[in-house]
Amino acid sequence: MSLIGKEVQPFQAKAFKQGEFVDVSHEDFKGQWSVVCFYPADFSFVCPTELEDLQNNYEALKELGAEVYSVSTDTHFVHKGWHDSSEKIGKIEYTMIGDPSQTISRNFDVLNEEAGLADRGTFVIDPDGVIQTVEINAGGIGRDADTLINKIKAAQYVRQNPGEVCPAKWEEGNDTLTPSLDLVGKI
Repeated sequence: MSLIGKEVQPFQAKAFKQGEFVDVSHEDFKGQWSVVCFYPADFSFVCPTELEDLQNNYEALKELGAEVYSVSTDTHFVHKGWHDSSEKIGKIEYTMIGDPSQTISRNFDVLNEEAGLADRGTFVIDPDGVIQTVEINAGGIGRDADTLINKIKAAQYVRQNPGEVCPAKWEEGNDTLTPSLDLVGKI
């Protein structure tokens, strides 16, 4: 079942952010654009490359009004331990949510029940707390924050310009489409 257009389900969790433990809930995703990046596990292999890529693009994401949250089924304590021991993870400034109860991973339909780990899922959530994009990758396939930035720009454009849509390979400043009877069969 698709989560596109659905509001994020309620949750409460502990997280690690910039040297502190903080409380996070679904309410934190409202009033701003949010990126929620699920990954299988701390102290793993592809995950640190993805999380570092998000950090390397964190300023650009914040300039778009988007806050970043990473989530795994590890605890917030494990996130701190990984942050303190890994050069790549030690750079992270965004919120690292612990989901040991697996509630959040289930809510976003990314929990691999057999393994007890989250799949590689990325969600863009609008300021109303509604999911606008979903990307889920197999365990061995890492994600790219540059692609994510373009998705956010497209989602923001469509939100600000009702009736217009962004075609494939759309980038900010490019032409959009306005679906109408006149356009049918002409693309």
